[in-house]
Amino acid sequence: MTVDWMQAGMTVVAAVGGVVSARAARRTKRQERRDDFTVVTEQQGKQIERLEKRVALREQEAERLGQRITDQDEAINWLRTRLRDLVGAFRIRGEEPPPARPIPERAARILNGFDV
Repeated sequence: MTVDWMQAGMTVVAAVGGVVSARAARRTKRQERRDDFTVVTEQQGKQIERLEKRVALREQEAERLGQRITDQDEAINWLRTRLRDLVGAFRIRGEEPPPARPIPERAARILNGFDV
């Protein structure tokens, strides 16, 4: 009876060994590497798409910022023209405009290029 159990155990071990051998024979190292390459390629594709979305978002933000700067430049030019018109109106009437308040340092950095 012990021989039958031993024989059954050997049969199970042989069957498991056969399954492992069949799997090993079916999946070569080359196939494993090809599968790894496919996985890595897919991951890189996803990362590239994510980066492309981030770049597009940054480009949109830069465009909005550029538009805002353009709008601010337009506003400063309008204020400069309006100020010159007002000073000219005072001088036409023979009056002197009120003295200007000191320009804050942050504003002076911007206004220095506008001849104000």
